[in-house]
Amino acid sequence: MADDTKERYINPYTDFGFKKLFKQAEIAKFSPEERQDYEESVKIYRDLKNSLDTAEWKGEKKGIQKEKIDTALRMKAKGYAVEDIADITKLSIEDIEIL
Repeated sequence: MADDTKERYINPYTDFGFKKLFKQAEIAKFSPEERQDYEESVKIYRDLKNSLDTAEWKGEKKGIQKEKIDTALRMKAKGYAVEDIADITKLSIEDIEIL
């Protein structure tokens, strides 16, 4: 019977959406100083997250570019035409000739 009663009620800590609602209610109780500290910590978190996301994105771009260059070098070593290498790797003909 106790299990049946449990199933009829929503657990505010595990059900979808309620965790966020309770967190907002807790924030609403903050004093002005606590709210300012909280907002500052959120700002710092967002700044760090954006910095990391940007670094990750730039790293991926660098990795893709390096892979294109490595592919072009292998193709060049096997005697592929520069135009074919440029077409396949999307590197410029000038860049391939420099390699």
